[in-house]
Amino acid sequence: MLNDIKERLIHRTAIISGQVSGLRKMIEEERYCPNIVAQSIAVQKSLASMNKLLLENHLRTHLRHQLASEDVHVVERAVDEMLQLYELGTVRGGVHGGKGGEA
Repeated sequence: MLNDIKERLIHRTAIISGQVSGLRKMIEEERYCPNIVAQSIAVQKSLASMNKLLLENHLRTHLRHQLASEDVHVVERAVDEMLQLYELGTVRGGVHGGKGGEA
């Protein structure tokens, strides 16, 4: 893992942890539902930001080497893996759209 990205991921997880704690407290205190939803959306955006960093690290490290391989099977596995990650983010209710109600 690239050091810069690792540091940013650790920082991001600390932020997310605080956000989730705040969300739990809001629920326990039975705060106004739209405010709870807003906090939940903030957590989801933070998770999406973390996922982007993880994907960036993967592209800059592992995938770069896999795509440079002369072994066609290694390259095909790398392409399949990226397509699966794309599907997770788009088709299965990810941040970039997806089907309503699906998680």
